[in-house]
Amino acid sequence: MQNPEQEATPETPSQEDGTAHLFRALGKQIKALREYRGLKQTELATMVQFGADLISAVERGVRTPQPELLSAAEVALDAHGALEAAIPDVVEALKRSRTRHPQWYRDYAGLEKQALEIHHYGNQVVHGLLQTEAYARAIFTRWRPLLSEETVEKRVADRLSRQVVLEKWPPAQFGFIFEEVVLRRPIGGREVHHAQLRRLLAAGSQRNITLQVIETGCEEHPNMDGAFNLLTAKNEQRVAYTEVQGHPRLIVDSREVREIQERYGIMQTLALRPDASMALIERILGDR
Repeated sequence: MQNPEQEATPETPSQEDGTAHLFRALGKQIKALREYRGLKQTELATMVQFGADLISAVERGVRTPQPELLSAAEVALDAHGALEAAIPDVVEALKRSRTRHPQWYRDYAGLEKQALEIHHYGNQVVHGLLQTEAYARAIFTRWRPLLSEETVEKRVADRLSRQVVLEKWPPAQFGFIFEEVVLRRPIGGREVHHAQLRRLLAAGSQRNITLQVIETGCEEHPNMDGAFNLLTAKNEQRVAYTEVQGHPRLIVDSREVREIQERYGIMQTLALRPDASMALIERILGDR
C-alpha cells in the first residue's frame, strides 16, 4: 500500500509551471478588494452566485479562480478592470497547468474531469464532490494512521479542486444515493455538520444533480459491498470505481460494470424520491 505521506501533490494550481503564483496573486487581490468593500466571504459568494467555500479556497490559493468567477467578482467588487484583465492569462495558465494526483488515482481523475455522467452510492461519508472544505478537513485530520499537516492540506486542496467538474458547461449529470447514516453522522462537530447539510440542499436544487437517501429502516438492500462510483466517460464508455481500505480499483470489464449498474438501479427504487430526500435532509438539519 502506498505511504500516504509520500503521495504526489494533488490537483491544485500547478506548482511546476509557475501558474500557482498567478492564481495565488489573484486570490489575494480578490480578498483585498472584498475587504476594502467591507464584505464578508458569504456576502461576496451571494453576490457572485458561487459558494462561500469556493471564495475562501480561491482567496487562499488552493482553488483556481475560474474566468466565470473573475467576471462576476469584477462587477461585484467594482474592480475597475483589474480582475477582468487577468482572464486571458488565467485561460492560458489553465491550459498549461498540470493535474498531479497520486499515481493510483490518475486514471479515474482524468475520466472524472471529462465525464458525461457520474453516479455514486455512499454508505460512510458525503462524496468528495459535495464536501465542504471544513468537512473534508475534519475527515483527513482524524485519518489513521495520522497524516502530517502538509498532507492534510494537500488532500483537502485535491478534494476541493475536483469540484470544478460541477461548474463546467455544458454540465455533466450527477446522481448521488446516500445511506441515511451518512447524513446523520456529525463529522467535524455541529457547525461543520450543519454547513455540510446545507451544502447538500444547495447541490440538490441544481438541475443536473439528483440526491436520494436510503432510509436506515429499509428492509432490503442489493449492495453490501461498499461505496462505488459509476461513470460515463466522454467516449460513452461506462466504468466503475471502488476503493476499499486504501485499495482502489478502476473497473472496465463490461460484465462487472453492468452488475454494479443493476445494483444502483435497484437502490434508486428503494431510496426516497429526490424531493422526499431533500425534505429528510431539512428535518435532520432542523433536529439539531
